[in-house]
Amino acid sequence: MGSLLKDRRAVALLLAATLTVMSNAIISPGLPGIGAYFAGTPNADLLTPLLITAPSLTVAIIAPFAGSVVDRVGRKAMLITGAALFGLAGSAGLWAPTLPVLLGTRLVLGVSVAMLMTAMTALVAQYFHGAERGRFMGLQMTFINFGGLIFIAVAGQLANHSSFYPFALYLAGLVYLPILYLCLDEPRSHAHTDGSHPSSQGQDGWPLVLGLGLLLMALTFATFYILPTQIAFYLRQLGHADPSTAALMMVCVTFAAGAIAMVYPFLRRTLGRGGVLAAGFVMLAAGFLLMSYVQLVPMIAVASLFVGMGPGLIVPTLFNSTLDAVPMRHHGMASGALTFSLFIGQFISPILTQPLITAGGFHLAFMAFSVAALAGALLAALIFRERKSAFARA
Repeated sequence: MGSLLKDRRAVALLLAATLTVMSNAIISPGLPGIGAYFAGTPNADLLTPLLITAPSLTVAIIAPFAGSVVDRVGRKAMLITGAALFGLAGSAGLWAPTLPVLLGTRLVLGVSVAMLMTAMTALVAQYFHGAERGRFMGLQMTFINFGGLIFIAVAGQLANHSSFYPFALYLAGLVYLPILYLCLDEPRSHAHTDGSHPSSQGQDGWPLVLGLGLLLMALTFATFYILPTQIAFYLRQLGHADPSTAALMMVCVTFAAGAIAMVYPFLRRTLGRGGVLAAGFVMLAAGFLLMSYVQLVPMIAVASLFVGMGPGLIVPTLFNSTLDAVPMRHHGMASGALTFSLFIGQFISPILTQPLITAGGFHLAFMAFSVAALAGALLAALIFRERKSAFARA
């Protein structure tokens, strides 16, 4: 991994990746305060949680088109444009006068995230190949989550002063612009094949592999996103209304994901592709199972650590294995589809969660998502187990 940190392209992409963790969760600690501020707005109880997931809806809609566009207009240009829009739309929460206007800026933020993630994934697919790409994606998850740890910890402190101050952190998108412009190169050919992983030439069954990858990605984030969308409300129900307590849980999530990503290459070699995916889903299940029975903050923090480890194992494995199975000429489409799946999972999470909470409280919701994660573990172990083929080396 040290050699990757000497590559200016890798460093620029790693910095850009830290932006994506802010798109939703960074305002989570201040969400109850934002809801209280706009309490007079019709349907405020429904609209306030959507501030977190609204970008996910836009990403889900835009990402498939962004995947096609990036193959034509260029990766670097789309990445830089996305970072600029991210800074402008994200920080709009500092001045948005009404809840509907704020919700609108969050939808625009989703457009920027779709551009960022699709362009980043396509650039990674062309800059790095085979085992090097796997190492980069593990390092990327480390940067995303430790970057998120810092941003969310700061957001929690800012939210203690004003629920709207965390929106200022989105200005990082504008700060990164010179670095992205100077350090990134536009690949000479969007149909690069030389030196790519053997499986990048495509396998006969790659559409099935892509479809299963999309399903598991959506399941991962539909399950995981109960934490950033509901943890502040759950803690308030338990009597812990301080925004910094909710921020602590998100810090635990991002710390765990970053820590597990640091040992991802070792786990990948030891457990294999299907084993790593199954382990990630088991971590999610264990975290929500524990959370459904505990009420003390330290134990909820432990449960959050388990929940955080899940995506830290699942996301790099799904991205790397899926891209290695898809022919290079379809990487833009595949990266857009994976981005769509990730964010549609985020968006539907509160839609699935709220009826469960209404019917049986947080205990029922946590238990249901724990069972869903176990189903994901079984599916991953069966479908993504190693096989004696080029794809098995993904």
